[in-house]
Order: sequence, then structure tokens, then C-alpha cells
Amino acid sequence: MEMMGKEEIAAPREKVWEALNDPDVLRQCIPGCQELEKTSDNEMTATVKVKVGPVSANFKGHVTLENIVAPKSYTIVGEGKGGIAGFAKGGADVKLEEEGDITILNYEVTAQVGGKLAQMGSRLIDSTSKKLASQFFANLNEVITGEKGEQETA
Repeated sequence: MEMMGKEEIAAPREKVWEALNDPDVLRQCIPGCQELEKTSDNEMTATVKVKVGPVSANFKGHVTLENIVAPKSYTIVGEGKGGIAGFAKGGADVKLEEEGDITILNYEVTAQVGGKLAQMGSRLIDSTSKKLASQFFANLNEVITGEKGEQETA
């Protein structure tokens, strides 16, 4: 599964960058996030509860930040195991561009799932993934700016 999109955030790039690297902010923004703990400068562990169709699972996983070019871009790579529900792994390339008083956050996401989740069908998985990504970036925008915004996806 692949998807790309963008979010316009009414804040300076440095503020958006700080938020993208703050475990407390990320915990608030990730849909279903139960725990998120920074284990090193570029690694975190997470527990996320996700529901895809009739399957609901708690995923425990590891997240690594790579290709860091502060405050412009990074790649976030993660893998999680959800017990009998299966596994999910993937990554996102995140790029921040300044346009006047706003920051354009562009993202390209790749993901794959296995186990029971993979049996749900690609349409359900794709639509759920897109919904979760859109929700994350809308939440991030709201946390940074303090107001609800409209998200755009390409």
C-alpha cells in the first residue's frame, strides 16, 4: 500500500519539526496510541490499538527515524506485531517546506500487513490506512496551531 498527501500547517517549519520529534505530541496525534516512549535520539517504542473492519488489535512496535535533515525532512520506519491479528510494517518520508507563514508537510507512506489483517482485503486496508494517516496529520495540525484544520490528500 502506498499513499501520499500534504498538510498545510499555520506555523513556522521549526515548530512543526519540533512537534514531529516530540513523543508527547506524537502520542496525542497517532490514532489509537496507548503508549509512546523515546528510547534513544532516533528510536521509540509504541503500543497502538487499531481496528480494521472486524479485527481489532493492540500492536506493539518499534519506530526509527532515519535520513534526518533537520528541520527539513526525515524518514520514519516502523514495525509492529499484533498477535493473532498479524503484523504491520512500513515507513513514511516526511518533508517540510516553508511558504510564508505556513509550513507545507508532504508525506509519502508505504506499508504492508500480514496475518489476519492481510485477509481483510486491500480496499479495506487501504481505506483504513488513508483514514488513519489523514487523522494523524489533522491531529498534528490541531496540536501545533490549536485549531481544527482541513487536510488535503493527493
